[in-house]
Amino acid sequence: MSNWIDLKQDADTGIESVRAHFVGHAYDPHWHDSFLVGVTEQGVQQFNCRKVRHQSTAGHVFLLEPGDLHDGDAPTAEGFTYSTLYLDPQWLDTELRALFDQVPGDSLPRFADTLCQDTRLVCATALAFQAMHGQELRIVRQAALDQLLAALTCHLHWRKRLNPDPRLPLTAQRARDFLHAHFDQDIALEQVAQACGVDRFRLTRAFKSAFGLAPHAYLIQLRLARARRLLGQGQTPAEAAVALGFADQSHLGRWFRRAYRLTPADYRRRCSNLPD
Repeated sequence: MSNWIDLKQDADTGIESVRAHFVGHAYDPHWHDSFLVGVTEQGVQQFNCRKVRHQSTAGHVFLLEPGDLHDGDAPTAEGFTYSTLYLDPQWLDTELRALFDQVPGDSLPRFADTLCQDTRLVCATALAFQAMHGQELRIVRQAALDQLLAALTCHLHWRKRLNPDPRLPLTAQRARDFLHAHFDQDIALEQVAQACGVDRFRLTRAFKSAFGLAPHAYLIQLRLARARRLLGQGQTPAEAAVALGFADQSHLGRWFRRAYRLTPADYRRRCSNLPD
């Protein structure tokens, strides 16, 4: 069976639902700006995340937070199939606070586990995916998502919104903030280092240690995450490329295909129902 991806986006919540199959190499290291909740349907889904190699098989739920660097490959010949929901952080935070009274203030949701075999969560994830991907009635989608959120509470921690975060080097955090503030510009590494008050060699070492990527690779991932949002809102690949500082549409396309195995035009069509 060849590799394939089936992607849709819910107009009400912005939640993306992705079902895919891969044989061999699936993804290079990358991250998302969404919470990922997914189930492995078949085969062995192998990925590295948080400096641990995980192997997800049928009956496993995988849980990734925004910014979690991960890759993917199939270590067995039959490959693997999975279904995933991409939950917008603001949507998730709002829904949790609306549904549950005991949500601490000034805190962010955090997954306690990257991989788990909680039968209730497996079933809730599968049902929520079917409702969203199958574009069921709105009341059915909402009920399925509420059931998913209820099952997720057993696997959620809450952490304070800390800036700076004492767990990470201050240099790396300053560099990350600089990249977020200037993501659409042609930034030189020397500029980032100067803003952080260190030389570029120390900057790169600190950044890779904290985030798992060199600053230039992180900047590409940041632009790609923004590209998904712009394309999903209906912008053309050419418009998104200009807005995000890519040299041209083809430059965006090369990086987008490497990260998501879809062209920007295909992603836009699937999310927005607009012609290419």
